[in-house]
Amino acid sequence: MAGNEWINGYLEAILDSGAAAIEEQKPTVDLRERGHFNPTKYFVEEVVTGVDETDLHRTWIKVVATRNARERSSRLENMCWRIWHLTRKKKQLEWEELQRLAKRRWERELVRKDATEDLAEDLSEGEKGDTVSELIHAETPRVSFHINASSLELWSDDKKEKKLYIILISLHGLVRGENMELGRDSDTGGQVKYVVELSRALAKMPGVYRVDLFTRQVLSPEVDWSYGEPTEMLTTASEDADGNDVGESSGAYIIRIPFGPRDKYLHKELLWPYIQEFVDGALAHILNMSKVLGEQVGGGQPVWPYVIHGHYADAGDSAALLSGALNVPMVLTGHSLGRNKLEQLLKQGRQSKEDINSMYKIMRRIEAEELSLDVAELVITSTQQEIEEQWGLYDGFDVKLEKILRARARRGVNCHGRYMPRMVVIPPGMDFSSVVVQEDASEVDGELPTVIGGTDGSSPKAIPTIWSEVMRFLTNPHKPMILALSRPDPKKNITTLLKAFGECRPLRELANLTLIMGNRDDIDEMTGGNASVLITVLKLIDKYDLYGLVAYPKHHKQTDVPDIYRLAAKTKGVFINPALVEPFGLTLIEAAAHGLPMVATKNGGPVDIQRALNNGLLVDPHDQQAIADALLKLVSEKNLWHDCRRNGWKNIHLYSWPEHCRTYLTKVAACRMRHPQWKTDTPGDEVSAEVSSLNDSLKDVHDMSLRLSVDDKASLTGSLDPVASSSGEPDVQDQVKRVLSKIKKPETNSKEYEGVKLENVPSKYPILRRRHRLVVLILDCYDSNGLPEKKMAQLIQDIFKAVRLDTQNAKFTGFAISTAMPVSETMEFLKSAKIQVNEFDALICGSGSEVYYPGTYTAEDGKLFADPDYASHIAFHWGYEGLKKTIWKLMNPEGEQKSPCAEEDAKSSNAHCVAYFVKELSKAKKVDDLRQKLRMRGLRCHPMYCRNSTRMQVVPLLASRAQALRYLFVRWRLNVANMFVIVGETGDTDYEELIAGAHTTLIMKEVVTKGSEALLRTTDLRNDIVPSDSPLIASIKGEATPEEISEALKALSKASL
Repeated sequence: MAGNEWINGYLEAILDSGAAAIEEQKPTVDLRERGHFNPTKYFVEEVVTGVDETDLHRTWIKVVATRNARERSSRLENMCWRIWHLTRKKKQLEWEELQRLAKRRWERELVRKDATEDLAEDLSEGEKGDTVSELIHAETPRVSFHINASSLELWSDDKKEKKLYIILISLHGLVRGENMELGRDSDTGGQVKYVVELSRALAKMPGVYRVDLFTRQVLSPEVDWSYGEPTEMLTTASEDADGNDVGESSGAYIIRIPFGPRDKYLHKELLWPYIQEFVDGALAHILNMSKVLGEQVGGGQPVWPYVIHGHYADAGDSAALLSGALNVPMVLTGHSLGRNKLEQLLKQGRQSKEDINSMYKIMRRIEAEELSLDVAELVITSTQQEIEEQWGLYDGFDVKLEKILRARARRGVNCHGRYMPRMVVIPPGMDFSSVVVQEDASEVDGELPTVIGGTDGSSPKAIPTIWSEVMRFLTNPHKPMILALSRPDPKKNITTLLKAFGECRPLRELANLTLIMGNRDDIDEMTGGNASVLITVLKLIDKYDLYGLVAYPKHHKQTDVPDIYRLAAKTKGVFINPALVEPFGLTLIEAAAHGLPMVATKNGGPVDIQRALNNGLLVDPHDQQAIADALLKLVSEKNLWHDCRRNGWKNIHLYSWPEHCRTYLTKVAACRMRHPQWKTDTPGDEVSAEVSSLNDSLKDVHDMSLRLSVDDKASLTGSLDPVASSSGEPDVQDQVKRVLSKIKKPETNSKEYEGVKLENVPSKYPILRRRHRLVVLILDCYDSNGLPEKKMAQLIQDIFKAVRLDTQNAKFTGFAISTAMPVSETMEFLKSAKIQVNEFDALICGSGSEVYYPGTYTAEDGKLFADPDYASHIAFHWGYEGLKKTIWKLMNPEGEQKSPCAEEDAKSSNAHCVAYFVKELSKAKKVDDLRQKLRMRGLRCHPMYCRNSTRMQVVPLLASRAQALRYLFVRWRLNVANMFVIVGETGDTDYEELIAGAHTTLIMKEVVTKGSEALLRTTDLRNDIVPSDSPLIASIKGEATPEEISEALKALSKASL
């Protein structure tokens, strides 16, 4: 081993330095101390501090245990090369990260400059100065605590007359109200407890009638049967505080929506392809519940959700789509953010970005978080640090630009369609019902000797088991206890705390140190990082001879934690959280509730907690001396200790659930409230009571009579015998006349719309609302000029024939066509194909920017008018002029004006669609790149390429062909589950959104020769959006006959049951 002594010395340095050397990141020391090079110090300071592979320690243990000298030597050498390789890789990643951050900073400054110039164009000179001052003011950090800073009217008991319906969404993990299996897996943790307690707390607030917590229904034999129950009651209140009956549907409930494989429990990374299916299922529940609540407390009108609150990225994505479908406000809580996790994993240097994405689906998660930021009115965070350092990483949020836009909105100045969500800090609530606050400090003095046995020989009282476990380590358990409670994670900085305690003699003489570091059986079986921390702790205890002064029990239960806090409080101890960075600091609040002053890191959430509670001291976690001084100050100065204790108890209510919910509802009430404005039921559209027993059959006969073809061929609906109909048999004709005579003919009243006289309007409600099924044709067959190919017309005719072959369902089935073409081109195409426009119940045109109902709102010359309700429904965050100008700049940068990439397509544009011809496809930006640049400027929209990549269209954020189908569901109660969507193998860049969902999808292969999907995004996420094994999706060859299409539709219908 003589030849490997230098290697051995380097590796011994790993154990000597421990996790602290890795985490502290101390400045490099002078490597040539006293004129000679110190290789061991170089290794520790330059290499070990840059490597973060947690199993290095385990490898070292194996090397030490190897007896064969040659094998040991080989392993030592391999380990050194491994560390060298990791270090080199880490340096490369750090350089790439610096380059990326520099580029991002440059883009941010460019975007701010661009946005400021656009915002200042319509202002006077004085107002322009205000914009500059706003930008300067935005750079000034906030100093006031969030709860006291609000000038809004706080939610109070006078709101109890309101009857609010609130929806919370938390999709992953196992969610139930009782006996929560927290820690069962990585998906079932603190978020599950948080959303359940939030649901219960909100349901108890004045003015809140019902709270629904949506999650996934799991029927797998791997989990308890309770997770398969469709509904679980969390709270109910048949009477309010005044004894009044509040209704049978009030309270908080868990609603489990089935989506994805019914018999499998899936981890969150595997849920992404089924999000659209969840949205459709949730939408069905919301519509039914809104109707029920309307009958109970809404005076017969639907009670729409007050707010939809998504928790985590998957629920945020779902909440965004539901918010768009229902036109109600959305709130978001991120809990854990994808961009932050991606950066941390890249810094570790163990996995490439591709490997990380494959394992964690991180790019799909980030895209969902960006969409959530686009739609959310309000984003709730736990700390200010989360806003600035985590959400600040996203394209869709800029702290400075958000403050500028908010200031302009307050003054009523045009923001040109730019928007940033409002970020507010509302710490999680806690249940303090089990905490007994004892204001009499004298009771604390001397109580511990009484219960554990005093010096007078009195017998001890019965004490909690965990107290005995802790006190068996201590020579004098009566001394004040310094308590640290965390996992043995390097980031928790326990080793620095231990060094501070070991090197401060006055502190050792005055106090004991208790380290609650999770549960362990055998250190060798623990993960590398945790094992390394624990071994370092043991070595430091031995180094400073802290036996009898430090307690570190191996096991404790969750129910023991309050008793541990109580023990520390009874000894007049201090709670410490020395983490390098603490996102929130829940243990600090728990400790304060039990009367413990705190010493905490100054990095992260504890800053806000200290500002609110004023019950301790903040320290630099890297400064060992500062930690020791702060602990000594609190332990030795009894007056300060009592002041901190009282302040904590006095202000702890700020972190109670009632206070959380009060602040929550106050902030939500400040959002722009919106909900559907139309009426869903109108007596004038119903058949008379005398023929009500005929129901839809009569309506369909009436519909059939209007659709009889000119040449007396078979009816389109197939509700009459085609032979008899074509022969003109008197019995059949008389039958039709008798049926039609029984139908109450609604009043025909001419109306005006946009100054044009409308005729043939027997009702403002289209026949679509009476359909049981809807076949939606979405075939993006376009030639190189973006014009519809001839085969599209034949396909439509074949699908018509296929549906009519099923005589049982044909009479209940309607048709819709969804296209990127404007309505004028759609009408021209149908006319050239000799297809009557009235064959369709609905036309979705302009990539989902307009919806038309042939036969409803039709002018004398046959011109169709768009659904005005849909126009107002999709107008959210739409800024036409500002968007149009910015897109032109992005598509045609300076210096390329002579050969522009895009040119405006006025014919395809409308009030909610900005359309362009793509002149040079090679210069066209991909959708994800274009959307990123728009988001960074505060512009929220849905850009897409369409018509064989010959057009680029931008529609409102939540307008799309997929969302238009959900609008038909909400508006006309035509369930998405009863829709059959027929698409090609490819299509426009919104094609992916159309495949997944609760509807059935039939893919016709080889029909669309070329789509626009190549311009969608840089990273292929299709497998994370479209399920690969759904029974709701089937395919058929493009040359299929009407009979084959009919059979495929029947098979899909059966599979969906």
